[in-house]
Amino acid sequence: MTEAQTIGPKERMHRYLRAAREALLWKLDGLDEYDVRRPLTPTGTNLLGLVKHVGGVSAEYFGSVFDRPFPEPMPWFDDDAEDNADLWATAEETREDIVGFYERVWVHADATIEALELDSPGRVPWWSEDAVTLHQVMVHLVAEINRHTGHADILRELIDGTAGLNARTTNMPGHDEAWWADYRSRVEQAAKEAGGRA
Repeated sequence: MTEAQTIGPKERMHRYLRAAREALLWKLDGLDEYDVRRPLTPTGTNLLGLVKHVGGVSAEYFGSVFDRPFPEPMPWFDDDAEDNADLWATAEETREDIVGFYERVWVHADATIEALELDSPGRVPWWSEDAVTLHQVMVHLVAEINRHTGHADILRELIDGTAGLNARTTNMPGHDEAWWADYRSRVEQAAKEAGGRA
């Protein structure tokens, strides 16, 4: 039997969580302070803000939900915090502050995951049905973090063309710029033809 056949469901989900959180952090590599912070959508979506948001959400789900609160303050979640305060970095918050926070959250989350069984109960007061298990929270966070990593994929490609899963495996076909330009041109042409028929 291979290792993939012998690991249990908790470890398998934990691997998906680790891969997603590492992929999100990789999207910051090699960028300057402006590019990691700049809003690239009309709603202000930015790379460092996604890291901050995922860190905060993960701290809550793997912390207070299981009565294992993350020990650091997260003022962007306070009742008097402005909307979306967890989705961008102020000029005073350094990249090191946010990445360090993100990494400490994951140490705390890993300890929660390792300490509990999949059927261990928790409580999510912001859900309509607030009784949950570690299994439900892990599934939810795998989806949540991969969603935001997808956002980060697009933002990073808009900044400098970097795309893919991580530095070791891009998951992208290995073609040159000319191939990609031709491919994009064909996709654009198909869109125009379909739009012309509408």
